Amino acid sequence: MLGAAACGNLRFSRGPRLAATGAHAYNSLMARKESQKARAARTEAIFERLEAANPNPKGELKYLNPFTLLVAVVLSAQATDAGVNRATPALFAIADTPEKMAALGEERLAELIKTIGLYRTKAKNVIALSRAIVERHGGETPRNREELEALPGVGRKTANVVLNTVFGEPTLAVDTHVFRVANRLAIAPGKTPREVEDGLMRVVPDRFLLHAHHWLILHGRYVCVARKPLCGVCVLVDLCPYEPKTLSGAG
Repeated sequence: MLGAAACGNLRFSRGPRLAATGAHAYNSLMARKESQKARAARTEAIFERLEAANPNPKGELKYLNPFTLLVAVVLSAQATDAGVNRATPALFAIADTPEKMAALGEERLAELIKTIGLYRTKAKNVIALSRAIVERHGGETPRNREELEALPGVGRKTANVVLNTVFGEPTLAVDTHVFRVANRLAIAPGKTPREVEDGLMRVVPDRFLLHAHHWLILHGRYVCVARKPLCGVCVLVDLCPYEPKTLSGAG
């Protein structure tokens, strides 16, 4: 099996097709042309480096228990973790169980989370999912995907975050950061989050699956940013086919 050093010597052909089709299409083409063995070696090298840089990655949402994590993830849709974290300490101080949350009611909850985007819709969903957890699950946050996704306001990504973070399941939640990084690295190119998730589940070595979600999110949030990626400080720069690279370090 090729290690990181060998993968660093891989050469990616970059031709005029890049300008014509864009980076996403180009990386999809590159991924199709790359042999399965070469991509497996490159993917392993990528996660070896991410692990070396951050051996025990953690999500940035603040929570107290599985229920409060579920609520925090629901609140984080189309919002930043930092913004959610500013609102949730006061909320969780008075409502850290589904019973207490349901008792707040929509109006009181909306007042507590009004600094978060779409707060009225989110308040409605959080109250509804809290009641559902009490009525269907005896107040215990479900531990399986089907039951989580049956809750109001909970989709596949939210379920994956909860299953991975508090229940230790090797799931991959594909948010905008994971989607961008997986496509730029051409390890799991796809046009939809589900395509990227399925691709990552196929190529990420089992020993990295538990933390892969957090590594990719943090890498996308702080290094492989959307508009001007910090390629100059990226530990994966020689393993990445994305162009054009910004190599100034500070972006």
